[in-house]
Amino acid sequence: MFGRVRHASDLAGTTTMATHLLAVDQGTTSTRSIVFRADLSIAAMAQEEIPQRYPASGWVEHDPEDLWRTTVSTLRAAMAKAGIAAADVAGLGITNQRETTIVWERSTGRAIHPAIVWQDRRTADACERLEADGVEPLVAERTGLRLDPYFSATKIARILDEVPGARARAEAGDLAFGTVDCFLLWRLTGGAVHATDATNAARTALFDIRRGVWDEDLCRLFRVPMAILPEVRDCAAPFGATISDVLDRPVAILGMAGDQQAATIGQACFRPGMAKSTYGTGAFLLINTGETMVASQNRLLTTLAYQFGGRRAYALEGSIFVAGAAVQWLRDGLGVISTAAEAGALAATADPTEAVYLVPAFVGLGAPHWNTQARGSIHGLGRGSGRREIARAALESVGYQTRDLVEAMRRDWSGLADTVLRVDGGMVASDWTMQFLADILDAPVDRPEVLETTSLGAAYLAGFAAGVLPDPDAFAAAWRLERRFAPQMDAATRARKYAGWARAVERTL
Repeated sequence: MFGRVRHASDLAGTTTMATHLLAVDQGTTSTRSIVFRADLSIAAMAQEEIPQRYPASGWVEHDPEDLWRTTVSTLRAAMAKAGIAAADVAGLGITNQRETTIVWERSTGRAIHPAIVWQDRRTADACERLEADGVEPLVAERTGLRLDPYFSATKIARILDEVPGARARAEAGDLAFGTVDCFLLWRLTGGAVHATDATNAARTALFDIRRGVWDEDLCRLFRVPMAILPEVRDCAAPFGATISDVLDRPVAILGMAGDQQAATIGQACFRPGMAKSTYGTGAFLLINTGETMVASQNRLLTTLAYQFGGRRAYALEGSIFVAGAAVQWLRDGLGVISTAAEAGALAATADPTEAVYLVPAFVGLGAPHWNTQARGSIHGLGRGSGRREIARAALESVGYQTRDLVEAMRRDWSGLADTVLRVDGGMVASDWTMQFLADILDAPVDRPEVLETTSLGAAYLAGFAAGVLPDPDAFAAAWRLERRFAPQMDAATRARKYAGWARAVERTL
């Protein structure tokens, strides 16, 4: 599958036989690097957790240096485990937690403020003021997004207003903004490249996804100087090369996409109507709508699925803020499990007569509700309710929230009518959770052989740009199913359980 690839470091015009691809997946709770072989099987992986900071209620931060440190260390560790050197690598792809916002000095590469994470709600008041001014229709028309603290624009403005002198420095061109991909690219290239890809740009609320450019009106609206914005490129494109002190020689960086778009690519959802849902800290359901930009009437997002050769493919997206984070809460908050893997087994032993519902609005509710003030709640507790029933309610909440998104998507676009849902992410290892998902959706749920689809998507982008992997259609033909979960729940039970969920959400709101 791989041919002879000319490396960015081959200054003398020589070529080397590259047999592997690298992928960096910088996520909300961890950074992982994966080495893929020529057949896209995994040769080695390294992962490190990322410390979380919660300086105030609803605030979530990272130290950008932790993101950088773990990126470099996991890259080196994965390559060492695989027994390869940089000369064996055809290209590097980067995928990342989206919307997380970093502003740094161009002269030093040092961030001027902690990274404000996508889950952070500190700019809710700013969004409410803008909504009161009646600007949300303009934002939605040009970006496909809503006025919500989730997206980067209000985070940027907050940093520039909060750090003394930052706004003047930004307007003078001394500072740079980027989502995590962009910050890592800057560091990996030694400050030589300030760029992002179209999918990450599309999550800032500053990018016109119809024209594919930064929007001057939106920048004025959100008070973001255009001088700090990166160049926007295709997902599969030359992004420079790593400096020599990162690895043992420069490696070409050839792919970049936000984590949910990278998972869409890794799941080979290239045809309109194909859908995938990723279950990590949050959960994200995307359906490919092709070249049609579908404007949601049901409080979903219109976004970019990917961009190749300047051509954009669009998607409808529903964002669930808390999915795997509910399992972390069971472990770290309640102490009812010691490892995440225990949740499914515990849920399977719950009393079926106990109708307990957990609405995990720990940081508000995402689509289709978009309520920043909502907070988590448990409903239906009885004298017989215990840790088993709460564990089941936490896992079931993921299925219920996914059904909310599917129902909204069906109202927006008929192309979802009979779609099989492809799933990935850490939670899909739980057979119990995936079976409930199929049951409550009344639709097949397909789990692929390669569960690391986000990293696979990043690796594919790098290989495609390097010219050593096939076009998307050929890549899609190689997708392999590990297990299909078919619905088994009877219609009456499904209707009763979902109605109970709807009542719990209504009470929470």
